[in-house]
Amino acid sequence: MKYQNRKKALILLADGTIFHGKAVGGKEGSAFGEACFNTGMTGYQEIFTDPSYYGQLMVTTNAHIGNYGVAENDVESDSIKIAGLICRNFSYNYSRTIANDSLESFLEKNNLLAISDIDTRALVAYIRDNGAMNAVITTEVDKVDELKKQLAEIPNMKGMELASKVSTKEPYYFGDENATFKISALDIGIKKNILNNLSQRDCYIKVFPFDSTFKELQSFNPDGYFLSNGPGDPEPLEQAIKTAQEAIDSGKPIFGICLGHQILALANGISTYKMHNGHRGINHPIKNLQTGKGEITSQNHGFAISREDAEQNNNIEITHVHLNDQTVAGIRMKNKPVFSVQYHPEASPGPHDASYLFDDFIENIKKQK
Repeated sequence: MKYQNRKKALILLADGTIFHGKAVGGKEGSAFGEACFNTGMTGYQEIFTDPSYYGQLMVTTNAHIGNYGVAENDVESDSIKIAGLICRNFSYNYSRTIANDSLESFLEKNNLLAISDIDTRALVAYIRDNGAMNAVITTEVDKVDELKKQLAEIPNMKGMELASKVSTKEPYYFGDENATFKISALDIGIKKNILNNLSQRDCYIKVFPFDSTFKELQSFNPDGYFLSNGPGDPEPLEQAIKTAQEAIDSGKPIFGICLGHQILALANGISTYKMHNGHRGINHPIKNLQTGKGEITSQNHGFAISREDAEQNNNIEITHVHLNDQTVAGIRMKNKPVFSVQYHPEASPGPHDASYLFDDFIENIKKQK
């Protein structure tokens, strides 16, 4: 085996709990972040490059990670966004026709610390019971006391603004400039496949930085506005909330996904909260309350909007609910062409049950044109 004598490693949770494992590859050191888990059986490369995971230590529940390598097109951004990887069995060898590199090499190029041989079933059960919390993964197993002190100083995800860490610094364009529809997208952590889905529906998109004003988005003279997914707590994003409020007042169609969904909720006076351990995976069951149909969806969020606030808001209709815990999974405004969902209809990775939402957005635009 390539790494027969791998270094010892461990994950130390904020409450002092320790799980032991081994280092992946030759990288050593420590990495801090919020420990959370994803239940997807595939799609690790898309997960690792999803901006919504910025600052998080990813626990993968699938027993084997790396077995199909990496491919150039299976990325959601320009780099790995997770803070570190925790897995059970790491595959140094891979087999896949379109793969062009190993996951080990991909992690090394992105300077990411990963640890394996962790009892991930026990770790995930612990996080489910005790909630997502800050943690450190490390090969410095003899410095636990020192690491505990450092870990205690890491801020909690509640109240943390992270969109600025992953958003574009300058506006850019995506798609065919001769497309029928023009979309202004607020990038608070946008995924590449969302842009692909809009482009495939005859949209030309101008992507704006997270702190852009409504006037800046409006300057593109768009047919509609899109509020993207992204990491962190939505409440500190005051400019994004103000931009959303003004976009709503414009009367033009708006579509929000995940963090964008939470921003739209806050713009309507609906509060948000940090969940016990969030929803992260590609088989989350959703019920569409308008059609009565079920959807299997891809999800990645640690915050949610208040169901009580949404139910008491006369301008809001709850359109989707999560069947596991009845949390709000979608809303729409009754008096405006504005809607949002707390999951990923672009499904990268994941099922495509919810891709119709992009079509609904385009239909709203057609009605306005």
